[in-house]
Amino acid sequence: MTTAPSAATKTRRAEPARRTPSRNGEEAFPTLRAQAYQAFSQQIVMGRLRPGQFISQRELVRLLEIPLGAVREMIPRLEAARLIVTVPQRGLQVAYVDLKLIRNAFQVRSMIEREAVSHFVRHVTDEDLDAIEQQHRAVFERASSGTPDPTLDADAQAVDWGLHERMVDSMGNEILSEIYRVNSLHVRMIRLDAEQVLPMRVLPAMQEHLRFLEILRKRDEAGAQRAIAEHIENSRQRVLSAILDRPARQ
Repeated sequence: MTTAPSAATKTRRAEPARRTPSRNGEEAFPTLRAQAYQAFSQQIVMGRLRPGQFISQRELVRLLEIPLGAVREMIPRLEAARLIVTVPQRGLQVAYVDLKLIRNAFQVRSMIEREAVSHFVRHVTDEDLDAIEQQHRAVFERASSGTPDPTLDADAQAVDWGLHERMVDSMGNEILSEIYRVNSLHVRMIRLDAEQVLPMRVLPAMQEHLRFLEILRKRDEAGAQRAIAEHIENSRQRVLSAILDRPARQ
């Protein structure tokens, strides 16, 4: 004779799987809304969503391969992060790059990374620095070769932002890590709008990173602070120069 399950058993079966937050604040088993947000972020990183571009919810469904309900739930988060705006009678618009966005995004980046460097210089191991330097030198050599390299841009960005995100994550503050990642999407949109992903732009960034790594090896906190501040300012100036020098849009 089969015994009917108890109320306690029914309750246990009905409980959702427990989710564990990851180090950057996202759930280890993300909801569809979180998946939609991650997919949207990846489209920005890959340059498939451009600053100022208009896009409908239906187009986002096809692009992100996420159900319409998840896309609709994601939109308030994107609006709160100022990654998109809703324009009356026109729909959704990816954030447009202007001088105010550049100023704000680089200011946030500078504030967070200044704090992160102070922690990172005291805790990163020599072995980790060896691995990070090897990645940078590999990208630098590819950019210096003059050989056509269709994956250079993506690989250079991964190595570049990988170091910055690693420093921020080393503080173990999930709130700051999340703020930093949202802001980094603004910075990447700025770089895309300025056509920053070119070998001639990769080389100075890799050189600055390599000098910064040398300072980290010396455990020179003050020097590391100056180096990261100079690197961020140089990056901002490269962006501004590219934007101001380009032909006016028709």
